[in-house]
Amino acid sequence: MGVFKTISHKVDFCVVGGGLSGLCAAVEAARRGIKVALMQDRPMLGGNASSEMRMWVMGASGDCYNVKNVLETGIIEELQLNNFYRNPYKNYSIWDTIMWEIAMQEKNITLILNCSCMDAEMEDKRIISVTGWQTTTQMYHTVYSRLFADCSGDSVLAPLSGAEYRVGHEARTEFNEDIAPLHADRKTMGMSILIQARETTSPKTYIPPLWAEKYTKEMLPYRLPSFKKAGGENFWYLELGGVRDSIADTEDLRDELLAVAYGMWDYVKNAPENKEANANFDIDWIGFLPSKRESRRYVGDHVLNQNDVESCGKFDDIVAYGGWPMDDHHPEGFRTAEKPTIFHPAPSPFGIPYRCLYSKNVENLFCAGRNISVTHVALSSTRDMNTCCIIGQAVGAAAAVATKHGEKPRGVYKNYIKELQQVLMEDDCWLPGLKRQASKLTMEASLKTSKGNADVLRNGNDRPIDNEDNGLLFKIGEYAEYSFNNPRLVHRVRFVFDSDLNRETQLEGVLYRRPMYATYYLNTLATYVPKTMTKDFRLTLTLSDGKQKVLEITGNHQRLVYTDINVEIKSIKFEPLSTWGNTEAHVFSFELE
Repeated sequence: MGVFKTISHKVDFCVVGGGLSGLCAAVEAARRGIKVALMQDRPMLGGNASSEMRMWVMGASGDCYNVKNVLETGIIEELQLNNFYRNPYKNYSIWDTIMWEIAMQEKNITLILNCSCMDAEMEDKRIISVTGWQTTTQMYHTVYSRLFADCSGDSVLAPLSGAEYRVGHEARTEFNEDIAPLHADRKTMGMSILIQARETTSPKTYIPPLWAEKYTKEMLPYRLPSFKKAGGENFWYLELGGVRDSIADTEDLRDELLAVAYGMWDYVKNAPENKEANANFDIDWIGFLPSKRESRRYVGDHVLNQNDVESCGKFDDIVAYGGWPMDDHHPEGFRTAEKPTIFHPAPSPFGIPYRCLYSKNVENLFCAGRNISVTHVALSSTRDMNTCCIIGQAVGAAAAVATKHGEKPRGVYKNYIKELQQVLMEDDCWLPGLKRQASKLTMEASLKTSKGNADVLRNGNDRPIDNEDNGLLFKIGEYAEYSFNNPRLVHRVRFVFDSDLNRETQLEGVLYRRPMYATYYLNTLATYVPKTMTKDFRLTLTLSDGKQKVLEITGNHQRLVYTDINVEIKSIKFEPLSTWGNTEAHVFSFELE
């Protein structure tokens, strides 16, 4: 490697790729006590959700059909709630820092930005180390680890390690998928460059560059832009690359996409039918880094397919779930005269098994994000970013369980899958069809409340499911209290509050319920923490000597909350003091550890 310096790192778990799936994997593993290196080839985290690409984060609770209480929680909900609290005007620079700080502030994470993974050292069927080149420092970084996760989207570790992978469409007969084409091919969904527009108070002119393409209304039968859409216009259909190599041809496709994007804005601003209506809109941002939908997909011990999705994914090893329709984009993208995408129905939710999240033939390699072990048809649903986030958190938890027991990824499936599922549910990752086990300490205590069925606060269901609310509504001044016959040591208290999984208490309209904006309008209002969220609460501890200790927690804006106690107590009383807007506090879990 010549004159350039190499920095070596030794960790328990190395994550390659710092999009949302890689970020969630790294944070979950680190919080579970293992040493993590997170190698990301960009200057910021977040991937398609970052300010470089600006795709809003969607998942099982998307706009395609009306489903309730299926919003993905865990680390992605923590990030979104921080964004509501600190970034009410949906500024992408602030969102970038919210994603960055959750990794930077975690003592068990070594964050290596601007570093492209370029090599992997192998021993038999196991990765020993990976090496990346950091452009800012002109240094190599080599990470030695027992476990690795490829969250790069493009599966950079697959060709470097010899891991089995797939590209393109499977033949219809291979998995008996009636959506699939008759014959296999290497065509994929394309990549997009997005446009963000800003409404201003005066007309703005636009002169297109000479290299911009030229469009008329007749050329855009399915792609007519409109700023009157409920969620704003983000130009997702400016998409190319599905009939080319979605990795090797990225630079050429970027150039072509820029010509498309600047040509589209010419149509928006200067076409006779648009000139007056869009006079006051101006370009706020046009991307330079294409957002990808599909490239290499790992082959795991199970390949999730259309039939699995449509039968709701009833797997014993469920560790995540999807719910977006099978949203299959035409490989020709913007160049086809046909509809750019077909929405095939999918149940919400459907389970995703753990066996899709590790390599079939590389023994210590996980995968998370859009590159998991799925067919092209299943990918058209599982690629949504909220789904990728909870997949990433599942991989991070699996790495922690594997490290704890000295196992490899497949060993977790064979020996510790139920432990992994409980870890995920404890960390507020809902697994449809499963129930979290409350701690032994919680179940041994007596629980009473000033109202209602107290046991719903420890029933292991931390959201409404079917017709069961699984929570209690507390008016200010009402309480719930645990007590013991003899003093017991309590380390911490676990709460799950109501973050409004349907975002019904956000401002009216789809625009406000989306995590970020695609269009900035003059009359856009600030968003805020969901009104259902408990803001201030009091804990009154009766200590072993009969004295009382009062703890008041103020300004809370998170759903999953731990409050450290670390003292022997006879009883502990919870009293909500205020919410972010509602008259009652809605609580799903109040438990002791």
